[in-house]
Amino acid sequence: MDVAISTNVWMLHMATSKIPPPPAATCLISSFSREKPSLVSKASCLSTAAAGRSMKTEPSPNQYSAISSSDQNLSRRSGNYQPTMWDFEYIQSIHNDYAGKKYMNRFNKLKEEMKKMIMAEGSQELEKLELIDNLQRLGVSYHFKHEIMQILSSIKQHSTPADSLYATALKFRLLREHGFHISQDILNDFKDEQGNLKQSLCKDTKGLLQLYEASFLSTETERTFLESAISHLQNYLNNHLYGEDNVTVSLVSHALELPLYWMMLRVETSWYLNINENISNANPLLLELAKLDFNIVQATHQEDLRILSRWEVKAMEQLPDYMKVCYLALFNITNEMAYEILKEQGINVLPYLTKSWADLCKSYLQEARWYYNGYTPTLEEYMDNAWISVAVPMVLVHAFPLVTNPVTKDAFESLSKYPDIIRWSATIFRFADDLGTSSEELRRGDVPKSIQCYMNEKGATEEEAREHISICIKEKWKLLINTAQRENSLFSETFIGCAINIARTGQSIYQHGDGHGIQNFEIKNRISKLFFEPIRISIP
Repeated sequence: MDVAISTNVWMLHMATSKIPPPPAATCLISSFSREKPSLVSKASCLSTAAAGRSMKTEPSPNQYSAISSSDQNLSRRSGNYQPTMWDFEYIQSIHNDYAGKKYMNRFNKLKEEMKKMIMAEGSQELEKLELIDNLQRLGVSYHFKHEIMQILSSIKQHSTPADSLYATALKFRLLREHGFHISQDILNDFKDEQGNLKQSLCKDTKGLLQLYEASFLSTETERTFLESAISHLQNYLNNHLYGEDNVTVSLVSHALELPLYWMMLRVETSWYLNINENISNANPLLLELAKLDFNIVQATHQEDLRILSRWEVKAMEQLPDYMKVCYLALFNITNEMAYEILKEQGINVLPYLTKSWADLCKSYLQEARWYYNGYTPTLEEYMDNAWISVAVPMVLVHAFPLVTNPVTKDAFESLSKYPDIIRWSATIFRFADDLGTSSEELRRGDVPKSIQCYMNEKGATEEEAREHISICIKEKWKLLINTAQRENSLFSETFIGCAINIARTGQSIYQHGDGHGIQNFEIKNRISKLFFEPIRISIP
């Protein structure tokens, strides 16, 4: 199953939690099937910290006695999470008609027809690029990886300069996205003598939109037209918000909210399927194929949810109540996973898996120390710990052997040191988390997040701090892109895809606020469409 599908990660937990997460200790329970790796449940949440107060020096570990686990009188703070809309009974009652044989047969037939269309002779370069772009945005490109790479390889070798900003920016984005080396010099024809975007292009909305999206594939050493593109696109929106060209308005508004390369792929597919219905020259075969694929993948996720919601836990009297589910599920799943890998690949990965959990718990302990001692760290101090506490390193260490065969001890040794591909992915997720959740978390009593740390350190306003964190996210995306290109010899393309997709997941979960703790309309609607609302479709 495509790696983009497998990283619907944290959103799955929103739909599987039977009761509100306990407030005191945190475990992130992950479960991976051998064919469809997917992180599926955050079992509970620790509010390990709180806001506001600052001290000049960081507390030492022995100052932490105030929150010893042996203190039975400790009053535990509550996160006041609301019960899930999708409880055990609801999950078990789901029936998806689109997973039946009739729909699978139709899907397979359309897939073969689509393959012939992709490889058809005589198509112009721009037509091929647009088809690849639509395959990706409609969520079916993973069925045609070989064909897409074959086309892009040919375009890279035999390409001629395009005569439009739109075609050139689209080509740049797709080639770079698929790992081809392509210089930004390809855009030189659209610059004026000062190196700025030509004034004549300022109303080329279609070209500006592609230039905007392409800018997010640039590295930290490259100059982009991003700010110029944003400015002109925003002007377009202001002038056409109530105009007749609703499709273009929707595309521009959607892109400015979150760029395509940062977007969680299944979320983009759900949105783009609706848009495609209103595009006059949309490919009907591709649209039907995408709808069927969306429903089939959704049925797979629903089956995962049914399995997960059947967990049962035996009494574990040596632990507090809030820890029982966490510990037993963690213990069983981690050992089962290590056993399967040992049996199939002959390498014992248990020490690496348990180290990732130990590192995660240590990071939670650090946050708890800060909270109970009223310490506000600097932004650098906070982030040195927070990219671990966001749990992404633990997730990727567990994902690695599931998408890599064979695995080697050397590769795991390198992975256990958390190379840059993990660090930048985790940092993006943490910053996105903080932007979306810090206000709510501070209200219920939590550690200062990156926003508050920057405010305290620099004397900045919250608005200034949020702007700084947003800039940091852009910078870390460039580093992640650089790292993905550099480390493709050390790690598989699939694993690198996992790291990128987890960063995208963080951007999507916290796009409209606290996608984990607050059940607002946007979050409920997004989860419902992804997991519980098949697209109605009739087949011949």
